[in-house]
Amino acid sequence: MDALDLATLLRLPIDTAAFLVLFCRVGAIIMLLPAFSEDSVPPQIRLVMALAFTFGMYGMLEGRVAPAVGSGIALPLLVMGEVAVGLAFGMVVRILFSAAAMAGAIAAQQVGLSSALVADPSMGGQAPLLSRLISLAAVMVCMGSGVHHLWITAIFGSYASFPVGGLPPMSDFAHLAVSLMGQALSLGVSLTAPLILYGMLFNLGLGLAARVAPAIQVFFIAQPLNLLLGLSVLAMSIGAMLTAFATAMATFMQDGWKL
Repeated sequence: MDALDLATLLRLPIDTAAFLVLFCRVGAIIMLLPAFSEDSVPPQIRLVMALAFTFGMYGMLEGRVAPAVGSGIALPLLVMGEVAVGLAFGMVVRILFSAAAMAGAIAAQQVGLSSALVADPSMGGQAPLLSRLISLAAVMVCMGSGVHHLWITAIFGSYASFPVGGLPPMSDFAHLAVSLMGQALSLGVSLTAPLILYGMLFNLGLGLAARVAPAIQVFFIAQPLNLLLGLSVLAMSIGAMLTAFATAMATFMQDGWKL
């Protein structure tokens, strides 16, 4: 391809500006989406993925972006607005996805592994081992069940709900974020309902045993038993837990993400 063919393909300068404005929103969303934004993925790979997503969506979204670029709105304002919408949208998905980490933290508390901590960059510090495990398993289940397709579809839908060139409704995004925090906490608790019930029954039995036989060192006997029984309950329920999480995420992306 020679220089003339390349210039004809790009149709400079308006299409280049439209591509960059499109990249601002898509790149900001990809930067926060689960699986695509993990710290284990090198930054260069994340940048290439964002550019690839933008290139793939350009043909279908050019008609929504190009009029705003040619309308006389200052390019810095377009860039700031698109980045704000992308960050807000990605944060909405990230907040709901934190329900998996909450479920893992509750499970670790019930099983007795809350002191076993590992580094979790997505949570901004250290997190219980089971929290990290369930978070990674939730990513795999969502990718395997096709929930990431709904994330990509929602990017297209965001251009219908939030046209390029308009100010993003930050008050609505803030209200949605607060509401989603409550939904994420509720989902995390409901996912670990079997382990919460197990913890209540186990501690009740432990208390009765301590009262019946106070001379026995109940803690040294109960701690290994708690680990064995708790991990057994988790192993039996983790499949249903992850399936319910993926279903809740898919339902939200189909029906509940729009402001």
